[in-house]
Amino acid sequence: MNRSIKLVTIVGARPQFIKAAAVNRAIAAHNEKFSDSTLEEKIVHTGQHYDESMSKVFFDELEIPQPDYNLGVGSCSHGEQTGKMLQKIEQILIREKPGCVLLYGDTNSTLAGALAAAKLHIPIAHVEAGLRSFNRRMPEEINRVMADHVSDLLFCPTEAAVKNLANEGISDGVYQVGDVMYDSILFYAKKAKTIEQEILKQLDVQSKSYYLATVHRAENTDNINRLRNIFNGFNNISAPECPTLIPVHPRTKKKLSELGLVCSNGVRIIEPVSYLEMIALEQNARAILTDSGGIQKEAYWFKVPCVTLREETEWVETVQSGWNVIVGADEQSIINAVSGADKLHGICQRTIYGNGDASNRICEIIQK
Repeated sequence: MNRSIKLVTIVGARPQFIKAAAVNRAIAAHNEKFSDSTLEEKIVHTGQHYDESMSKVFFDELEIPQPDYNLGVGSCSHGEQTGKMLQKIEQILIREKPGCVLLYGDTNSTLAGALAAAKLHIPIAHVEAGLRSFNRRMPEEINRVMADHVSDLLFCPTEAAVKNLANEGISDGVYQVGDVMYDSILFYAKKAKTIEQEILKQLDVQSKSYYLATVHRAENTDNINRLRNIFNGFNNISAPECPTLIPVHPRTKKKLSELGLVCSNGVRIIEPVSYLEMIALEQNARAILTDSGGIQKEAYWFKVPCVTLREETEWVETVQSGWNVIVGADEQSIINAVSGADKLHGICQRTIYGNGDASNRICEIIQK
């Protein structure tokens, strides 16, 4: 007797594509091994990240099946974007009648998928559950908290995430499975090595002779003073012989243009790069400066010093281990952290984030 379960996977942003790729591979392996209890996956792309360099290229490079549905919501205010997604996702769920909705992370796509499924009484599985920055001014924090509180299966990457849920009264359906991003790193790091020299040559930089920076969170891009302080920090740490490379997010690019911020000749704004190119750049950077959650972990796994351009982090283990320093948007703190980055030699306890089999465990638990 075939016990097939239909999953509707909802993604919309670059980090979600990476996580979904790992689980998609695990689903394929699961179906090959258990032909009588398969998982049938339908992929919904909300269009939250709609730029080809941040969307289509990821599906191609990560070898994710093309979405069964592309909602094309695009960029707008948080409320409008979430509302449009909610309306369209609800129609798909009514049509598909899945046994489970699979969500990732903390974006507006996550929140819209969670609300649509909850109101239709469809079980929800939330990958990367339990993370908390404890900053309710961050839209991501609101999204992840609300998604967790309506989910039936909560897949936590760390012990700290499990404890956060317990503190909020959530214990049923909670599983510490490890981090699917670690699954992806183990899978793609070797592939990234094959293009390493090509991307370094293309950008005319040498290994360990450049800084790599990303700025995309609204708390930084939408605050003139924070954005100016961050880029002043970049200007101070950069030099032609040790530049700061910034693969620019569309939101950041727009804000820089509006503010007329001038970068020194050591700060190099480049177009968004592919996932494999980003991994290659991360592994060879002298230090990484970022407000991204995922990149903090990747720096940790690659043992590259990380400077976090936020006031807090949900990935507290990277700070506790000694590989990550939180500086916010303070210009002098950025300069000081980078000048001391060479002295950062923490302990990389990779098992904090699992053993690289989180995706397989997620498939097994959903099937059970």
